Amino acid sequence: MRITVLALAALFLAGCSGEEQAPAQLKPLSLAEQASTVVKSDDGYVVNWAGVLSNDNPWHFGEHVVATVVGRDSKGAEVVRMDQPLDAVPPGGRLAFTGQAVADGKPAKVTIEHRPAQWRQAARVVSAFKPFRTSRVQSLRQKDGSYLVMGTVANPYRLPASSLVVSALLRDSAGKLLGGGSAFVDDVKTGTTPRFILTVDGVPSSAKVARTETVVRTWGSTARPYEELALGGAVPVHTVKPTTEPFLRDRARQAMPGDEH
Repeated sequence: MRITVLALAALFLAGCSGEEQAPAQLKPLSLAEQASTVVKSDDGYVVNWAGVLSNDNPWHFGEHVVATVVGRDSKGAEVVRMDQPLDAVPPGGRLAFTGQAVADGKPAKVTIEHRPAQWRQAARVVSAFKPFRTSRVQSLRQKDGSYLVMGTVANPYRLPASSLVVSALLRDSAGKLLGGGSAFVDDVKTGTTPRFILTVDGVPSSAKVARTETVVRTWGSTARPYEELALGGAVPVHTVKPTTEPFLRDRARQAMPGDEH
C-alpha cells in the first residue's frame, strides 16, 4: 500500500514539474488595421492596400509571414489574388505593409488575410531593438490625387543597415487608416540621414488626410538583419565631449541651519 501511495505521489509531482516547465503558448499575429482602394486604369483596375500586423509576443519574432490579398466582384467571383511575403514582425511590435495589384474586373470587396508565422526567440532583450527614426517628413497631394511623401531616415546602430523599408501610412483626423506606400533605402550608415521618396496611390478624393505616419523596418522575412544590427550595439545618445571647464573642487553638501555638527 505504501509503495502504491509513493508511486502516485511521484507521478503527481512529475506532472506538476512538467506543467511548470512547459513553454507558454505563443499568440498568433493579428491584423490590427487594413485599408484598400480600387482605381480604374488603362490596364484594368488597380487595387492598392495597406495593413498593420500586430505581434503580442514580447520575446519572439514572427518570421516567414505571407499576406494574401483577394478581390471579388459584386457576384462573389475572384478577380484578383496576390500572395505578398512580408518582413519579420518584431517582438511586441507592429509591421506596416503596403502593396498594389491589377485586376481584370472591378473588385467590389477586397480582403486581406495572412498565414501563421514561424516563431523565433529574439537573441537580445527587446530594448536592444532600437527603432529607426525619420525626420523632415513632408506629405504633398498631387494633381492626380496621389500623395508624395518624402523625408530622411537615421540608423541608431553602429553597423550599417544594408536595406531598410520605409512605409508611409496616411490617416484622417480620427486616426483611421486611409492608405499607404513603401520605398527602399539601402546602405544606411551611422551618422548619415539618407532621403526617401515614395508615392501613395488610390486615396479617395473625399478622404481628408490629417497626418502621415512613417514606419521603418529591416528588409527580409527573418529576424537575422535586425538581430545582427542589435548584436553590433547601438550608438550612444551623447557622443559630444563637454566643452566647459571642470570644477576646481567638488561641490559638497552645504550645511543647513539646524544641522548638528
